Amino acid sequence: MDTKALKQDIRKEIRLLKKTFSEVAKQQESAAVWAQMEQEPLFRQSRCVFIYWSMSDEVQTADFILKWQGSKRFVLPCVVGDELELKYFEEAQALHEGERFLIPEPSGEALQDYSIIDLAIVPGVAFDAQNHRLGRGKGYYDKTLCRIAAPKIGVCYGFQFLPEVPVDAFDIPMDKVIHG
Repeated sequence: MDTKALKQDIRKEIRLLKKTFSEVAKQQESAAVWAQMEQEPLFRQSRCVFIYWSMSDEVQTADFILKWQGSKRFVLPCVVGDELELKYFEEAQALHEGERFLIPEPSGEALQDYSIIDLAIVPGVAFDAQNHRLGRGKGYYDKTLCRIAAPKIGVCYGFQFLPEVPVDAFDIPMDKVIHG
């Protein structure tokens, strides 16, 4: 089976598992991920963090962002065409529904200097012990992550951490993966 077909099979399998994952389990595993992140030296030393505002099936980020927004600057992705623009998070009330996937996104100007990012916290459909990431298949994150020199930490629920995920040359690996 080719890489593309393997990726599609894993996406389908994870999508089915997500449907059986309760809200309580999501909250518990999200809390476990963020407790680990708070102990991570890369996070503790960071000042500007690229992170995502979670969709309902991803490791939940809202409470974590709100908890740390007083001491860290957060940059969130906004979907613009086939690319991600990064914008500063100011406050939850200032988020608006994104045009493409209805994900809450910040307003304001796009970040131009990616070198100020100290850490990238990245969602994915699946990760493996070799720090490979399988995304949703559109390449948004890979196109952006190749422009970010900062360390990259993938976050996922326990069932999304697999022995191996198929990769292509353009897939950007993580420096570390934290899972519930």
